[in-house]
Amino acid sequence: MSNSRKKWLYLILLSFIWGSSFILIKKGLVGFSSMQLGGLRIIFASLFLFSFGIKTLKSLSVKDWKWLTIAGFLSSFFPPFFFAIAQTEIDSGITSILNSIAPLGTTLVGIWLFGLAITKRQIVGVIIGLLGTIALIVVGMEFSPEQNYAYSIFVILSALGYAFNINIIKKHLAHLSPLAVTTASFGVVVLPAIAMVSYAGIFTINFHEPQIQKALGYTLILAFLGTAMANILFNKLIHISSPVFAASVTYTIPLVAIFWGVLDGEKINLYQIIGGLIILFGVWLVNKKKKE
Repeated sequence: MSNSRKKWLYLILLSFIWGSSFILIKKGLVGFSSMQLGGLRIIFASLFLFSFGIKTLKSLSVKDWKWLTIAGFLSSFFPPFFFAIAQTEIDSGITSILNSIAPLGTTLVGIWLFGLAITKRQIVGVIIGLLGTIALIVVGMEFSPEQNYAYSIFVILSALGYAFNINIIKKHLAHLSPLAVTTASFGVVVLPAIAMVSYAGIFTINFHEPQIQKALGYTLILAFLGTAMANILFNKLIHISSPVFAASVTYTIPLVAIFWGVLDGEKINLYQIIGGLIILFGVWLVNKKKKE
C-alpha cells in the first residue's frame, strides 16, 4: 500500500480510537481520581510497549534521548493527566472539540521554533480557530453553568503539547522507527507516572469493588488502544505525512467523541456545534493547499 493511502487509513483508525478515548476517560473516572487514571494509563501503556518494543531502544543516541525526553513529557506524560483533570468538569464531547485546536498549535509552533513559512490565509485561519475556541468556552459557560470551563485550559495545554511533539518528531526524530519513538517516549515518563499514582493513593483502593473493576477495565482499554497503539499509529502517520496533516486527525475525533457522549446522555447545543465548526473552519484554512 502506498504512503498516500496509508496516511488516510491511519487517520481513520486514529479518529475512531482517539475519538473513543474521551468516553473511556469518563468511564475510568467513575472509579479513579484524575491523577490515578492518568498515571495508570501511562503505566499500562508502557508495560504493553516494553513487551515488544524494548529492543528498539538499543540504537538510540544521547541526542535522540534528549529529544525523546522532551517529546515524551509533552505528549505522553502531561496530556493523560490533563485530559482526565479536564473531564472531571467538562463533558467528553466538548473536550474533544477543544482538542481540535491541535493543528493550529502545530502550525504556530512550527512557525515559532522550526522555521515553518506561513501565508496570509493561514494567519486568518489561526485567528478564526482561536476565536472559535473562545466562543465555544464562553457559550459553554453560559449554557452549561454546572460545568467549569476554566478547566478548558488543560485541554488547550495538551493540544499544545501534541503540537510540540509533532514538530520535534518530524524535525529531529524522523530517522527513528515509530515503535522506537513511542516506546522511548513512554520509557522516560513511566517512573514519574508510578510516583504520581502512588502519591494519589492508588494502593488504598479496594480493587474488589465492582465499580473499581469496571473502571479498571475501561482504563486498560484506554491504555492499550487509546494510548499505546494509537501513539504508534500516530508516529507512523507523522513519518509518512506532514506535521499539519498528522494533526488534522482532530478534524474527525470530535465526531466520534460526540457520538459516544450523546449515547451516554451528554447534551450539546447548537451554539456549541457552531463554535466547533468555526474551529474546524479555521483549521481547514490553515491546512488548505494552494491550487496549482
